[in-house]
Amino acid sequence: MAAFQQAQAMVFAINEINENPNLLPNITLGYHLYDNCIKLGVAFRAATSLLSSTEETLSNFNCTGPPPVIGIVGDPSSTHCIAISSVLGLFRIPMVSYYASCSCLSDRKKHPSFFRTIPSDAFQVRAMIQILSHFGWTWVGLLYSDDDYGINAAQSFHQDVQLFGGCVGFSEILPRDNNPRDIQRIVKVIQTSTAKVVVVFSTVAYVVPLMDEVALQNVTGRQWIASEGWATSPLFHTQRLLPFLGGTLGIAIRRGEIQGFYEFLLRLRPDNDPRNNVVKIFWENMFGCSFVPIGSEKRKLCTGQEDLSNTNTAYTDVSGLRAAYNVYKAVYALAHALHDLMQCEEGRGPFSDNTCADITNLHPWQVVHYLQKVNFTTGFGDHVSFDKNGDALAIYDVMNWQPSADGSIIVRTVGVVDEGAATGQVLTLDEDALYWNFETRKPTRSVCSESCPPGTRQARRKGLPVCCFDCLPCAADANECTVCPDEFWSNSNKNRCIPKEVEYLSFEEPLGISLTTASLLGTCLCSVVVVIFAHHRNTPVVRANNSELSFLLLLSLKLCFLCVLLFIGRPQLWTCQLRHAVFGISFVLCVSSILVKTMVVIAVFKSSRPEGNAAMKWFGAAQQRITVLTLTALQVVICAVWLTTASPTPHKNSLHMSSKIVYECTIGSVAGFSILLGYIGLLAAVSFLLAFLARNLPDSFNEAKFITFSMLIFCAVWIAFVPAYVSSPGKYAVAVEIFAILASSFGLLVAIFAPKCYIIILHPERNTKKAIMGRTN
Repeated sequence: MAAFQQAQAMVFAINEINENPNLLPNITLGYHLYDNCIKLGVAFRAATSLLSSTEETLSNFNCTGPPPVIGIVGDPSSTHCIAISSVLGLFRIPMVSYYASCSCLSDRKKHPSFFRTIPSDAFQVRAMIQILSHFGWTWVGLLYSDDDYGINAAQSFHQDVQLFGGCVGFSEILPRDNNPRDIQRIVKVIQTSTAKVVVVFSTVAYVVPLMDEVALQNVTGRQWIASEGWATSPLFHTQRLLPFLGGTLGIAIRRGEIQGFYEFLLRLRPDNDPRNNVVKIFWENMFGCSFVPIGSEKRKLCTGQEDLSNTNTAYTDVSGLRAAYNVYKAVYALAHALHDLMQCEEGRGPFSDNTCADITNLHPWQVVHYLQKVNFTTGFGDHVSFDKNGDALAIYDVMNWQPSADGSIIVRTVGVVDEGAATGQVLTLDEDALYWNFETRKPTRSVCSESCPPGTRQARRKGLPVCCFDCLPCAADANECTVCPDEFWSNSNKNRCIPKEVEYLSFEEPLGISLTTASLLGTCLCSVVVVIFAHHRNTPVVRANNSELSFLLLLSLKLCFLCVLLFIGRPQLWTCQLRHAVFGISFVLCVSSILVKTMVVIAVFKSSRPEGNAAMKWFGAAQQRITVLTLTALQVVICAVWLTTASPTPHKNSLHMSSKIVYECTIGSVAGFSILLGYIGLLAAVSFLLAFLARNLPDSFNEAKFITFSMLIFCAVWIAFVPAYVSSPGKYAVAVEIFAILASSFGLLVAIFAPKCYIIILHPERNTKKAIMGRTN
């Protein structure tokens, strides 16, 4: 009955426009009506039939061919609109829905020609938050339907409720198939949860089996918050559900009035339009009769003259026009867009070369242009326009379910949520009309007192008057929750805030002990190699491999191993500043020593040839030292600039894991850290390239092969480090960085110095000039 009333609202609006000499003069609007049967396939087929002009169309007067479809009013379902609008958008055919509220439809890239006279659910969620904030309800449960409407609204609610300072005690999705087991489980969750306020984003079909189970399990003492999808449905206004749903607050589409609409509804007769079979079906259902005798079934015959004024159904009820009023506004929006299109003056139009649209050859995208700019006021006084996303001005009625004289539920409007309120007050509630006591579940007059009675406390916020229904027991008030401070977390019983665990890589835990041991082991090995080389500094193996650069390389490796200790332990300002600076300078000193070592090897080989006698002039001891110091000094400058402009600092990160605080060092400047790593990578790449090109030198110069292998290990480790570091959580990211430092340092130490120590200690007979020079044989 309600859906048929909405269809009649479209007919009424079109008739009213056709009779209005000031709106679309000399233009007659026509229409097709389709029943979507609440099925996507039927709705989609109806929309596409309008595109392909497969429907039979009568042409009157002197017009030829079917009249153009300038727009579609509907569909009421968000899921249907998502599918239909995606196709209509390709042809830029305007679609104005009166009930589809999914926030996803505001995406202009996916739905470029979609408009709606109902606000987006993004605004509905904000309205919900306003109500929760008004009453101080911060501990809530959430239920939502398994469709686009419910899922998108629930996602928005989860995000906004945290900004408001609230908590979601439970979040459950209502099953699409109304499976009894799933419904029973959800009701059990509601019953056992300490959250006494339950927000439900759903259409009526999902809520009916839920409320049946709520009544069956006798779940009382809950404050229900209804979305506009079921806030005004009469299906729940019964005596049976009063103990469970009495006092429900809901968001409803703004109520409107359509002058003359009631009389128009009563004038409907089956013989007015013989081709309209829907009217006959409606008539038979309304009066319980039949136009055609049905076998042995005893039903009276319909005369077609039955009186609609004697009926009391949703069809004739115009006391709270909501969806039908939105249909009315949708039709008028299209009419105003077409009217503005016709007022265009040639040469001053909005299209290419300042042209106007041709009414005899109208394109849908031209209507979309004007529809985006419509701005008019209805006879009821409501302003109609669309924002850049095609959304209507957000305004809602706040409904309260109260007991009637016969013990059933009646729905009263007790407030307004208006995003565009001139006063700046978004939520306005009539405190005198809102008389339901949410704790006792009984009606109470709103008699204000100066203070709460003993044993109770004020529940309202924001300086509202203390009324008798505002005073709640001082015992555990589950309608509120206290948000724990940043460094605290609720205990398992969710009744006390306890300090969060602080996580960092410490020296006491097994991982920290292992990495510290590896660091000290590497430092000791470097010291051992230094002792071996110092003791055998006059032997050919040490002298042939440039002992000064070798000692410098060992010193830098020792610093690399020791810098690991700055990464372990509780972060402090000085450790955060030093760890990457020492790491960056140590590795540049190390890699630049290897680079110069490689260049010396190449120079020595070239100088052994007649044409390369002057090669060593450019690579003497002084030049080697200057090169290493210059390359290292550049890294020192990079670190100095980084530390003075955006220094790393200790930071307590509570966003990564809600139950823990990750104590870490912030990078400070991502650009500074990137330049530091990039400079090391550049030197390593050049060293690897030179060593690789010199790998085929004679055996007596096999130092290039060792350097090639060592730099291959170095580069592989740091290339693998980047994805591992990014994907590692908390303290394990620091452990990954330490592992990369240790692995690359051990790789350099072993690859370059292990072969030399092997000869010096185990094969001293090969540590002679003759043996070294004779390797070519």
